[in-house]
Amino acid sequence: MNLRVTRSRPWIWGFAAAALIWLVILAISGQGGGQTLSLALSLAPYLVIVGLGQMLVVTAGPGNIDVSVAPVISLAGFASVAVSAGTGSALAGVLAGIGVGLVVAVVSTVAILGLAIPPIIATLAAGLVASSVTLHLAGGFTAVPDPGLRELLNLRPLGVPALAVAIAALTWLTVVLLRRTVYGRSLIAVGQNRRAAERAGVPVSRVIATAYLLSGALAGLTGALLATYIAPSADLGTRYLLDSVAVVVIGGTLISGGRAVPVGVWGAALFFILLDGLVNLVGWSTAAQNLLKGGLVLFVLFLAGGGDRARSTAPRLRRRPRPAAATTTTTGDNSDG
Repeated sequence: MNLRVTRSRPWIWGFAAAALIWLVILAISGQGGGQTLSLALSLAPYLVIVGLGQMLVVTAGPGNIDVSVAPVISLAGFASVAVSAGTGSALAGVLAGIGVGLVVAVVSTVAILGLAIPPIIATLAAGLVASSVTLHLAGGFTAVPDPGLRELLNLRPLGVPALAVAIAALTWLTVVLLRRTVYGRSLIAVGQNRRAAERAGVPVSRVIATAYLLSGALAGLTGALLATYIAPSADLGTRYLLDSVAVVVIGGTLISGGRAVPVGVWGAALFFILLDGLVNLVGWSTAAQNLLKGGLVLFVLFLAGGGDRARSTAPRLRRRPRPAAATTTTTGDNSDG
């Protein structure tokens, strides 16, 4: 694959890895790949939603990460199903889930920007509070997800999940947000050089706060939809913490900030979903599954960014400046002449 193309389109590696895993599944199972791909497209959107939010936070620059997404997904799932069952409105339930995410994000943002607490600590603390509330709600919880919304989430016109189409549209809107709006350009600028952005008049605190609020809202949306698709549980969002960070990085977004690749989140999400299907098909133990996942993730990360990092850290030869004494002598000679 042309290195120049992959540098300009870092999302290629995630899709390439997903295609490779898909081919391996076909070779092992010996069945058609349409059903496997359709299942992957049914599960990947949930990871893409939370991944897009995590991407915005990571893009804000070094140290920015939202580790509260997993507890938010779990809590939002319970809140959404409870409100939906109590009001009879699926929309009210989804909005309740988003509201939960926003509340937790506000707590994190105040701690980060108002109290200068490191993001990983602030979001971890907010997540622990959310986890405590979730455990309280889980005891004796009897509400059931809205059947109409569940039917909608399972809708597959022409074999393509309707949710995948909707989240593809959300991904496109995220691309527009980053490329065509003042906020998107400001977020990229803050991620590349926060001090320079401040000097240029960019409202840095507002930009960062918005990123965390969007991440919280998207995590809440994920929880509301996922709890309806599966069922609310205290560990509903557990796997989405590490996965949300991994799909961001594998998708081409710089972990140091300043570059966001929304399309890459899709490729990386498909890679993870198909990888889960592969290890389940093979029947490996949990330890072997984690070993395979870790090895493949590191391999894709190396392909996606290892070469660039090596080039950026390689020493460069610089021309030695002319000695000051020699310059003075030359200038003196010219003056004398």
